[in-house]
Amino acid sequence: MDCNTLKIPSQPEQIRHIETYVKEIAAKHQISDELYPNILISLTEAVNNAIIHGNNNDGNKYVDICFDKKDRMIQFKVSDQGQGFNPNNVPDPTLPENLECCGGRGVFLIKQLSDRVNYHDEGSTVEICFDIK
Repeated sequence: MDCNTLKIPSQPEQIRHIETYVKEIAAKHQISDELYPNILISLTEAVNNAIIHGNNNDGNKYVDICFDKKDRMIQFKVSDQGQGFNPNNVPDPTLPENLECCGGRGVFLIKQLSDRVNYHDEGSTVEICFDIK
């Protein structure tokens, strides 16, 4: 298993490290220019959610990001040290009654931009998968 990991403190300014992390992975694994922005946006949203909602911006807690490539799929796992959540309870941000609400957009974007999303550890780990050619 080729797992490339990144561990960052739960501080919003640490999100800037995600772009460099994704660029390095994209270069090493010849990720297409079409797929790159979907990965960057999905991963940024997942890490942002982990920092804000999972770890409550607690700078003493960490977010772990792990990359793995298997055959024709790449996978990222983002884990926080929070209590987790039930993704089925996140409101659909596309419904008219939720358009001006401030929750659920990140989970929605991740689901739309990736090929598969799975939650583990009672929601404190999100696994985001992309099919590659």
